[in-house]
Amino acid sequence: MKNVYKIHEISQLYGIGVDSLRYYEKLGILKPRRDTNGYRLYQLKDLYKLNIIRDLRQLGFSMAQIKEYLDGQNLGQTLTLLTQEESLLCRKIEEFTARRQVLRQRISFLEQTREQSVGQVTLQQLPQRLCVQLSERMTRDEEMDFVIKKLQRKYESVFPHLGSQTIGAFFSPEDLRRGLSNVFTSVFFILEQEEADMDFTLPAGQYLSCFYRGDYTQNSRWLAAINNFAAQNGLHLTGVPFELYHVDNRETMRPEEFLTELQVQAEPD
Repeated sequence: MKNVYKIHEISQLYGIGVDSLRYYEKLGILKPRRDTNGYRLYQLKDLYKLNIIRDLRQLGFSMAQIKEYLDGQNLGQTLTLLTQEESLLCRKIEEFTARRQVLRQRISFLEQTREQSVGQVTLQQLPQRLCVQLSERMTRDEEMDFVIKKLQRKYESVFPHLGSQTIGAFFSPEDLRRGLSNVFTSVFFILEQEEADMDFTLPAGQYLSCFYRGDYTQNSRWLAAINNFAAQNGLHLTGVPFELYHVDNRETMRPEEFLTELQVQAEPD
């Protein structure tokens, strides 16, 4: 077995880029000697450091932390480092477990949407729903996508993964009266639990609801159906209509697979 290896041999053996090896040398972590032609020669006794670097980088340690450890490596430092590694792994396990639960819930929800009946107006008794909101006038789908992302970024600590919450948008009442049904004044997320910085609540009460599949040009038709249902059943609308996007371009690029719900609060005349 050879005692020294050139940089390309080490790169292939450890799966580490040549530029990274040069960077480790610049930091003083690796100290290859040079042969008569100026080529770097790595000694076997130093290569154990590459395994340590790889493991610690995967756990999120900075190169400065790794260098500090390698420069003064001893049993006490190793025990401290292993304890830190264990804590990091526990946190990652918790994060992955929480993420898995979110994914399971989303999978279950999307499977249920396949069976959702559409085109029928129903009256539902719904509990109070806590929400965060971003107000901005929107007339195009692209504008709404952008505002949704801005809202998610604002509340990233609450919604780390866009797609794990119910998204809605309020219609513009003034534009509805003018016959324009695809103008919106705000987007909102419904919170799973109470948060200190929530913006508003959808109050508990009776709501008229109608699901539809397909593109959003249909919403005027189903808003009219909701108004007709209210008139025929002695109800009057007490809130601003809004849409909830149960299946949208977060899950599919086929508009025919979109599932949207219209809701508006209503009371008996």
